[in-house]
Amino acid sequence: MWSLRIIETLIQDLRYGARMLLKKPGFTLIAVFTLALGIGATAAIFSVVNGVLLKPLPYHQPDQLVAVEFTIQGLSFNTISASDSGYFIFREQSRAFQDIGLYSSFLPVNVTGLGEPERVPALRVTDGLLPLLGVTPLLGRSFTREDDSPDSAETVILTYVYWNRKFGGDRSVIDRTIEVDGMPRTIIGVLPERLRFPDQTNPALVLPLKLNREKAYLGNFRYKGIARLKPGVTLQQANADVAHMLPIVSRSFSPAPGYSLKRYEDLRLGPNLRPLKQQVVGDIGKVLWVLMGGISLVLVIACANLANLLLVRAEGRRQELAIRAALGAGRGRIAAQLFFESLILAVFGGLFGLGLAYGALRVLVAMAPQGLPRLHEIGVDGYVVLFTLAVSLAASLLFGSFPVFKYARAGLGIGLRAGDRSMSESRERHRARGVLVIVQVSLAIILLVSSGLMIRTFRALTRVNPGFVAPSEVQTFRIAIRNAQAPAPERALRIEEEILRKIEAIPGVSSVVFSGNVPMGDGIGWETPVFAKDRASDPDAIPLNCMIQFVAPGFFKTLGAPLGAGRDFTWSEIYNMVPVAIVSEKFAREHWGDPASALGKQIRHGQRGDWKEVVGVVGDVHHNGMDKEAPASVYCPILVANVGGADVFDFALRNATFAIRSPRAGSEGLMNEIRRAVWSVAPYLPVGEVNTLNYYYTRSMARTSFTLVMLAVAGGMALFLGIVGLYGVIAYSVSQRRREIGIRMALGAEKSDVLKMVTGEGITLTLIGVTIGLAGALGLTRFLSGLLYGVKPSDPLTLVTVSALLITVALIACYIPARQAARVDPLEALKHE
Repeated sequence: MWSLRIIETLIQDLRYGARMLLKKPGFTLIAVFTLALGIGATAAIFSVVNGVLLKPLPYHQPDQLVAVEFTIQGLSFNTISASDSGYFIFREQSRAFQDIGLYSSFLPVNVTGLGEPERVPALRVTDGLLPLLGVTPLLGRSFTREDDSPDSAETVILTYVYWNRKFGGDRSVIDRTIEVDGMPRTIIGVLPERLRFPDQTNPALVLPLKLNREKAYLGNFRYKGIARLKPGVTLQQANADVAHMLPIVSRSFSPAPGYSLKRYEDLRLGPNLRPLKQQVVGDIGKVLWVLMGGISLVLVIACANLANLLLVRAEGRRQELAIRAALGAGRGRIAAQLFFESLILAVFGGLFGLGLAYGALRVLVAMAPQGLPRLHEIGVDGYVVLFTLAVSLAASLLFGSFPVFKYARAGLGIGLRAGDRSMSESRERHRARGVLVIVQVSLAIILLVSSGLMIRTFRALTRVNPGFVAPSEVQTFRIAIRNAQAPAPERALRIEEEILRKIEAIPGVSSVVFSGNVPMGDGIGWETPVFAKDRASDPDAIPLNCMIQFVAPGFFKTLGAPLGAGRDFTWSEIYNMVPVAIVSEKFAREHWGDPASALGKQIRHGQRGDWKEVVGVVGDVHHNGMDKEAPASVYCPILVANVGGADVFDFALRNATFAIRSPRAGSEGLMNEIRRAVWSVAPYLPVGEVNTLNYYYTRSMARTSFTLVMLAVAGGMALFLGIVGLYGVIAYSVSQRRREIGIRMALGAEKSDVLKMVTGEGITLTLIGVTIGLAGALGLTRFLSGLLYGVKPSDPLTLVTVSALLITVALIACYIPARQAARVDPLEALKHE
């Protein structure tokens, strides 16, 4: 009977709470909308955090997977990737790994013989990588040791999306042949639909890496490695095992030609195994947690706003609550009724918030910067629903507790005697609402300062000289000429130059060039030590790395990069393979102090390269992104005799990026003419990676702009909710003080005095909130320091501007009810007594 009575009471309280909310539909709609706004925004950001940071990786026993990297104290960077020499020793002698696999950088390949030539993304892997991840092909089989040996037949595995798109899901595709980069390959398998590789690429084809142990040297840190730990092995034990094997690697393989063993040892390699998930997520966690914190502040502001609304509503129900108390309702029963009303609001706010989160999430995913890891795993799932439910319940407790503490207590019977005869509301009730307004204003200041700092960061990035001009007028695309199509490098260059001449003839094209890469693009760049002949150094010393680019004549003219001294390359120098080079101003300053002094000097790449004469000095170009310092760069002719890394050079030559300056850049009409020009020279060449230079430029700032937009939205919502809360408190205060104001005016107070009194009250609350908010911002915005560029977290201009903005808006919000107060007719206000 006791339990049934409790259930009956709960049902009564729920029915009563719903009935009371339906009596005030305007209040209910405002309350639900305010709460839905805060809960929806928080749930949307949590969906991103959950999908990217919290979910385990979609592989078999993902906790056993580790990324294989090394610390490298002998160079200017902290970590380095895995090498083929280390791979062979680790796979054979490791006591901590079940297995280890490598995969190469994500690179496109040409697919021909299946209709129009096509350039598609491909990934090269060792035979153990797919089984190590727990991947079983949907059709066919995975690679074996035989497939991965250097002299074996050429094979390929299709990904699910490419299989469906190109072969219509035909299950008889196994053992068919396709031509990849001019070489026939046998299809041996099709991967499952939901597979995503650790580097978040979405390749069309997976190829065997085919590492050759006989040709492996020390170094060559160009592969990404993944290992699976044996059961019970800790990360510390695995690092110790790798540290034990590193000397074995040094003894088992020789240094690359031209390099000494001492130089390799001076790198001071150390193990740096870390969970694979940590490598996949990278440093995006800081951005997402900052956004999560910022949006959570909006929810707190929404709760404070709603608490104020409930306090005002409870104030109007004092007589009702006093009567219920006089008739025997205990404090617990009254508190339960008030809490149930808050709970109903929270439930509906949560439901509508979940709908808002679903819509907002689609916008967030569309706006997310390229490279955001695990983007495909972001969505509204069971965890997000449970989180939304928990947030709704927490919010109901937060905003529902204020009216409970104020009105569900002893002394309610006094309301029967007091009635509505007090001239104005009590100081205690007024103070409670004032505190909530101060909380809203202070939190709004923190969010506005954060968004202001990101705006300043974005403006600073846009003011940095990228080293080129008008990127929206530069159209880029890539082609790849394989050995079978042009065995001799010079023949590949002839084809590329002929394509260049055809494109030059297109109307509206002012200049054309091709190179290994364009600034911030996805083509071929190369970091290597560069030596200057006139600067004596220890042959075993490790100089600073420089960015190497392979370019054709006209590269700097097309991009608008100014030559500060000297000249450009000539086509005669290209074909005669004259050993010349062009260096950036930063490189020249680091080596010779004055850029002009670099002319005539000789440099070479590594210990094996030919000495090259510096014939020009060009302005610094941001090759790695606008938020990173422009590197010291060396530009080599696209065809060279000995650059100290023939494999890299040959790859850059055959995988050329074309850049076309034209006001028609970005139009489909121009690209159609470009394709016809390419195919008139080489009909077997697919045209891929079609973008303007502005695409790469804006992509380099995508993370900053994404954070900026999210914090700006949060700041705007906080400002809106905070000002609405301030306006509501001042307006309600005026309504409660109409008799007091009438008496003041009857005794001679002027309208200006009333205006000053009312606005002064609001501005006082605002100034207190701004002061507290600025103190909080100075403490919390340090978490943004890693995202800022050209501005400090304590930037005075941002703090002053944001404070002035909020105070101005608050003044406007206070002026409206102040004007209404100044229009009070003393006779009308006094006759109700």
